[in-house]
Amino acid sequence: MDRIASNAERASNFLKAISHEGRLMILCHLATGEKSVTELEELLSARQAAVSQQLTRLRLEGLVRPRRDGKAIYYSLTDDRSTQIISVVYDLFCRDSAPDT
Repeated sequence: MDRIASNAERASNFLKAISHEGRLMILCHLATGEKSVTELEELLSARQAAVSQQLTRLRLEGLVRPRRDGKAIYYSLTDDRSTQIISVVYDLFCRDSAPDT
């Protein structure tokens, strides 16, 4: 029973982390490959502070990892969980054939 509770807590934390629109969009962009903070700012049309705040939450949850190259910081997904979830969300909500609800 403790194992089930632990797994439920991990799943709940994961779902909370991706439930924010900005974080979900970051994960969508990172699912296509590593991106710099500057690239994410441009893709999201968001300020650096807002993007950094969301990346910090995703990093704390273990969903993304940073890599420094000179002054630039690049982020990538840490594992397949995010990619799998993003794929399902895309299939359900973003494909042209998806019905509007």
